[in-house]
Parts: sequence; structure tokens; C-alpha cells
Amino acid sequence: MAPFKAGGLAATLKKRRRALTAIARAMRLFAPMCADVLSGRYRPVPWPAFGWMALAAAYLISPLDLIPDVLLVIGLVDDMVIVGWLLTRVDAALADYRRWKGEGPPAAR
Repeated sequence: MAPFKAGGLAATLKKRRRALTAIARAMRLFAPMCADVLSGRYRPVPWPAFGWMALAAAYLISPLDLIPDVLLVIGLVDDMVIVGWLLTRVDAALADYRRWKGEGPPAAR
């Protein structure tokens, strides 16, 4: 077994925190961005954000999975990991929208 490294654990937790922040920010901003796009207040349309969000929704509702949900814990964890990764892509695609809203640049990656 590898010895415990405090620096390694801290770096891992920091990466996870950044990913969770990006996921939360994507979920918080997507609906207002859609409203701003539909009302014509925000242009250009961030098509990549719509694409990534559509993929995340499709993966969640699709009966096809990387690991079947019948394998309860592992099946649900793979859904969370894949949808979480897709939502970080949504967050990256919303960078211009965040600047337009005055929320500033995202945290350093």
C-alpha cells in the first residue's frame, strides 16, 4: 500500500472542488442563459452549451449506459461521473455568458 501523502490528497480535493463548483455554476446559469437567448438579450447563441447539456440529459434518460444501473452503486456512480464531466463542459461553454453577466472569469483550472 502506498504511503499517505498530504500534498496528493490536498491536490485531489482541490481538483474535485473545482469540478463541483463548475457543475453547480453550469446548473445555476443554464436556465437564465436560455431565457436571455430566447428573449434576444444575449447574442451570440452558445451552441456548445446547448449541445453538452443535451448530451447530459440524453445520457441520464437513455436506457443505454456504460455500466448498467442494475449494478446499483457502480451504475449510479458512472452516471454521476459522466454527467458531471458533461456539465463541466457546459460551464466552460458558458464563459462568455458569465463575463456578459459580470460574474468575472472562472477560477483557474
